[in-house]
Amino acid sequence: MAISVSETGVTRERLLAALDKARRDLLATRVESAGHWVGELSTSALSTATAVSALVLAADQDAPEHAADRARIERGIAWLATRQNSDGGWGDTDRSLSNIATTMLVRAAFTLAGHAERYSELMAAAVQYIDGKQGLTGLRRRYGRDKTFAVPILANSALAGLTPWSEVSPLPFELASFPQSWYRFLRMPVVSYAVPALVAIGQLRFFRRPPWNPLIRWFRQSRVEASLTVLERMQPASGGYLEAIPLTSFVVMSLAGTGRSRHPVAQRGLKFLRESALADGSWPIDVNLATWLTGLATVALAAGEPQWADAVTDDSRWKACREWLLECQHRERHPFTGADPGGWGWTDLSGAVPDADDTPGALLALAEWRRGTRLTPETVDRIDASARQGIDWLLGLQNDDGGWPTFCRGWGRLPFDRSGADLTAHALRALKAWEPFGIWDSVMGRRVARAQRAGWNYLGNQQRADGAWIPLWFGNQHLEGEENPLYGTAKVVLAYCETGRGADPRSRKGLKWLAGWIRDAVAKPDSIAVEEMSLAVEALAASRVGNVSRVPNAQNSKFGEIRETGDTGECGETGKTAETGENAEDRIALRLGLDWLIRAVETGAHSEPTPIGLYFAKLWYYEKLYPLVFAVAALGRASQASGVVSESVDSPVTEPAQITASPLDSRGAAVEHRASSPAVRVGT
Repeated sequence: MAISVSETGVTRERLLAALDKARRDLLATRVESAGHWVGELSTSALSTATAVSALVLAADQDAPEHAADRARIERGIAWLATRQNSDGGWGDTDRSLSNIATTMLVRAAFTLAGHAERYSELMAAAVQYIDGKQGLTGLRRRYGRDKTFAVPILANSALAGLTPWSEVSPLPFELASFPQSWYRFLRMPVVSYAVPALVAIGQLRFFRRPPWNPLIRWFRQSRVEASLTVLERMQPASGGYLEAIPLTSFVVMSLAGTGRSRHPVAQRGLKFLRESALADGSWPIDVNLATWLTGLATVALAAGEPQWADAVTDDSRWKACREWLLECQHRERHPFTGADPGGWGWTDLSGAVPDADDTPGALLALAEWRRGTRLTPETVDRIDASARQGIDWLLGLQNDDGGWPTFCRGWGRLPFDRSGADLTAHALRALKAWEPFGIWDSVMGRRVARAQRAGWNYLGNQQRADGAWIPLWFGNQHLEGEENPLYGTAKVVLAYCETGRGADPRSRKGLKWLAGWIRDAVAKPDSIAVEEMSLAVEALAASRVGNVSRVPNAQNSKFGEIRETGDTGECGETGKTAETGENAEDRIALRLGLDWLIRAVETGAHSEPTPIGLYFAKLWYYEKLYPLVFAVAALGRASQASGVVSESVDSPVTEPAQITASPLDSRGAAVEHRASSPAVRVGT
């Protein structure tokens, strides 16, 4: 995106106009009747290929859905045929670079569907691409010792007759029949969320290439039904494991590959695949991220508005959104991971699993509501009870290293089961946000304090020498190792600044890294993603925002008057920032990034998503709402920052009281707001 930038062009008028536009655009994407967000995940060549393979292998000419399934297969193949990249490979999304995993899965789908000869040129180019990536050796190199995705890909390829079964590693499906609490001690070769794949593909490999030792063969055969019972117990009502198309497809094709396509697990999985197909013939990576997006959007919209909760209290759609978010909290022990009640997953659908990113997201959103002064006592009690349970759930998930993992405590051997800097930062923000409300007793208070100390120690140990942090669930396909230090650093620095630790040397080092990233990025604007620039701007702006406005009203605390926390600009003086040379460099970088972001909004480029999301086992995705949500959060935070925005191009920067964005009325429209100096009226 070629956007020229100017550090002197960031005026209050431009900032508030951009913030108002971005807010309106984000509010317009809500579900009309329900008030929350559902979003739109990118279509996926990887998901489409696995779904096609599953439908082909499970085909039953006597089934009522046979003709419709055949049509779905044909549409999926046709969609895939138009998505091949110029190098002969396929990427996970239509905006992704080619990778060997997706290309092998697409080739298997074409072969199983009987279309390899019809599309012989495409297949020849695919083979050339796969060979150029060193085939099976390249695939195994991509995933290392983690068999979560490498073995399913090879099994799919073997079902298509493209790979010998000897190349498919056996998976110990029998381990799934042990008590769930034992799983983390059994050294599973797959991550915690992939137990269904362990069972289904492990059994497929066992039946297709049984072990030569008769005793081992007898023992494993004796555990088939017990592990299949586990597979059935873990399947949600929707039929989709984790609401994820690839994982569900692998289970269905594995059962079908052993003649069990009529098993209830396979039939429910097929129903899920049919219902999750898109009109254009493709499938997304997952159904939706509704809970995650709603939490992020709520916090983003409140970021630039200290009185947000009161401004929207009487809005029926916002109240419906709040109630919906409260209802998304898991109230029972989860059959998939064995998680205790109290957490939130990424969607309200039955396949979601509570985790340590969506739970802090929901807690932060509820904290924004809790700051309101017009909530009924009954609403306050309900929010507090929900938050207490959510916080207790988070505390129980923390690993011994002080960090937070995604789903299960203690699974640290494989990449997506380890503690993550992004998850830990999010959890620490949520714990801090609920401190002022006095919702826990002294015992829980001590638990929170211990968890915070351990969490900050973990983050300190995870910082790279250059000042950056690496996240777990987001990446950059153009960087070595596909890591995204921008996302990780921005999220961790935001946690430092939002919790009063902005002056910590580790935070300052991270801020310096972010400032350098912005300066480098604006010099080559074609490579900038709106999501990434927004994250960098938000973190730098947070270092220049005091926390006084984020303290709740005393009348909403059950434990007496709440004192102001007193934190913080970069140098600890509430509402002010003393400019040092280092801070001035940060400010210049912030203004450059902010100018770029404002121009993106002005030109309509702020709604262009980029594949920065990393789904399970390194599967890329993009989400239509990410750039909107992240831009609103960044612009809102900047509107409250000191020393950033000028009254006009030629005037000096102003202090935070003079750059308060207009609050939102019940319709989401901007209304006039009087600050200590005349405020600009934005909107209608």
